[in-house]
Amino acid sequence: MTGKTTLIFDLDGTLIHSAPDLHAALNAALAPLGRGPLDLATVTSFVGNGVEKLIERGLSATGGLDADLHRRTLAAFLTAYEADGVALTTVYDGVLPQLQRLRDRGKALGICTNKPEGPARHICDRLGLSPHFDVIIGAREGQQKKPDPAALMHTIQTLGAAPDDTLYVGDSTVDFRTAQAAGVDFWLYTGGYLNGDLPQDRCAGVFADWTRPDLFTG
Repeated sequence: MTGKTTLIFDLDGTLIHSAPDLHAALNAALAPLGRGPLDLATVTSFVGNGVEKLIERGLSATGGLDADLHRRTLAAFLTAYEADGVALTTVYDGVLPQLQRLRDRGKALGICTNKPEGPARHICDRLGLSPHFDVIIGAREGQQKKPDPAALMHTIQTLGAAPDDTLYVGDSTVDFRTAQAAGVDFWLYTGGYLNGDLPQDRCAGVFADWTRPDLFTG
């Protein structure tokens, strides 16, 4: 097992396959505008920088936007997404046993995500993830989103850890850059929503399968 005492995880595309619900909510928000629908692969490519960017990219791809349209579409998206948000979302195979394994070995576990904190906590509750984590930090008013390191540093501090003792696990260039900015080792999950070039040789680890028995060893 990795010598790190603390492991922090991204959520979307790392622990859960949430793109189908994000896809449904975005198309629900675009429909009254006469926009879309966008396909799942396109919406998946928009994931990673927070819901504001998701809406911006969805509007840009379907005809453009201004500040008022972005505000109204974001509100419609959140209404649709917060109505459930887990109807089509699944936990990646092997995640729950791996988290239990880490807990059994005394690791402190946290989540640091760009998803708004309310929906993040709701989804983790509904999917049985919450009991495995000491802290869940999502997007908050006044807090910079990843790749700014503020949220990850806050998660580390809340866990009573230090960057040198921490491993961050994510699926995207955003997550990699966040870990770099925080001075934290990074493991890349390649089965998620990676949508850009990432220097894998600069990652502490790379994996595609959560069911690996040797995961996070070494």
